[in-house]
Amino acid sequence: MKKNNIRDKSFLFAIRIVKLYKYLQSDKKEYVLSKQLLRSGTSVGAMVREAEHSESKKDFVHKMAIAQKEINESIYWLELMNATEYINKEQFDSLNKDAVEVIKIVTTIIKNTKKNLTTNH
Repeated sequence: MKKNNIRDKSFLFAIRIVKLYKYLQSDKKEYVLSKQLLRSGTSVGAMVREAEHSESKKDFVHKMAIAQKEINESIYWLELMNATEYINKEQFDSLNKDAVEVIKIVTTIIKNTKKNLTTNH
């Protein structure tokens, strides 16, 4: 089976987000912001998976664009949790590094797919 870098990275990011969510709920007693992060952080991988079985290249780009928005939203929640001291700098830096890597890959996939759409027509 062909290695799928974004599939793997978005899944691993989702696992980290679920673990952070559990930590924020149990140790920090934080229930609102953590839920927002849980939704956006796990949605990235779900949209990547949906894109794998898209109906067309345009549908693929659309689903990947949603994944891009979700990872961007996740970065926002991580920044907010860092600024409000729900997570420390080390936690933030580690998760943010992964999130930035995911958003770069997704953005490249979108750009390349759009370029291929215009050159093939």
